[in-house]
Amino acid sequence: MSHVQAFSEQIITNIEKVIVGKRSAIELAVISLLCQGHLLIEDVPGVGKTILARSLARSLGCTFSRIQFTPDMLPSDVTGVSIFNQVSRQFEFRQGPIMAQIVLSDEINRATPKTQAALLEAMGERQITVDGITHILPRPFLVLATQNPIEYEGTFPLPEAQLDRFLMRIQLGYPGMDDEINILDRQQYRHPVDDLQQVVSVDEVLEAQEAIKDIYIAPGIKRYLVELTRQTRQHADVYLGASPRGSLGLYRTGQARAAMFGRDFVLPDDVKALAMSVLAHRVILGPAARLRDLTADQILQEILSSVPVPGGDLRREERS
Repeated sequence: MSHVQAFSEQIITNIEKVIVGKRSAIELAVISLLCQGHLLIEDVPGVGKTILARSLARSLGCTFSRIQFTPDMLPSDVTGVSIFNQVSRQFEFRQGPIMAQIVLSDEINRATPKTQAALLEAMGERQITVDGITHILPRPFLVLATQNPIEYEGTFPLPEAQLDRFLMRIQLGYPGMDDEINILDRQQYRHPVDDLQQVVSVDEVLEAQEAIKDIYIAPGIKRYLVELTRQTRQHADVYLGASPRGSLGLYRTGQARAAMFGRDFVLPDDVKALAMSVLAHRVILGPAARLRDLTADQILQEILSSVPVPGGDLRREERS
C-alpha cells in the first residue's frame, strides 16, 4: 500500500500550501476521494471551506466545475437541458455543470428542495436523467458541497436522503494564533491557491481508488463497525439512526485510512477516528434530546465509549 500512501501524501502536501494547520481535515477529504464518496464541508463563513474544495480539485488532473447555489436556481441549471436546434430540427442536450469529475456545490443549502433533488440521482448512481434520457457521469465523480450551519435565513435544510448520500461531513474550525499569522503572510500579495499545481493524474486517482478495496478487514472489525451503526438506531435519544450506507461508508473509509498510513489491514483506531465524520450527519435526534441541547456528536461519543473494541491479531492470515 506504499503507492497509495505516496499518492495521498502528494495531495495532502500540495493542499497544505494553501490550507494552514488543518491536516486532519485534509486527510479526511483525501479519504473521501479514495472511497469515491461525496464530501460535505460544514462550518462558519471564512474558515476555508470553498478554498479546501478548490485546492483539492486543482491538485487532481480532473475536470472541475463550480455551482453557486441560490434560491432561484432551477434543476436544469444543475443537470443541463434539451434545446431544439432549428437547423437540424432535433433536440440537443446542453450539459450542465454536474457533468464534471469534481463538482463544487457552494452553499448547497441555499437551493430549494426541488433543485437539491437534482443532485440525488447524480450522487447516488453516478448518472443523470434529462427528458427520459440517461447520461453517465465521468469517473472519478466527486461532489464537494459547502454549507454554513449558522445562517438559517434564506436556506433550506438538506433532507435526510441527501445527507445520507454524503460519505462524510467535516468541519475546519478557526485556525490557531500562529496559523492565522501564517495565513496573513502567505496572502500578502496574492492567494496561494492561484499558484497551486496539479500533482497527480486521473489514472492515478482511479488506480488508488481500486487499490484500497484490497485492504483486509478482520471479521471482528466488521462486527465492531456494524455494532456502532446499530447502536445509533437503538439509542433512546435518536429518532433516526445511521443507515446500512453508514456501515458501508465506515467500512470503505477504514480501508482508505489504513492504506493512507501504509497498512494492508484495518485497525479499530481507524474506525474510531472516522466514526464521527461518517455517522454524525446521518443521526437525527428526537425532540426530547434537542430540548436537552444534545448533539449527534455527543451521542456518538457515548456509543464509542460503550461498544467493546475488538482485540487479537487483525492482520490477514497467510495461506500456505
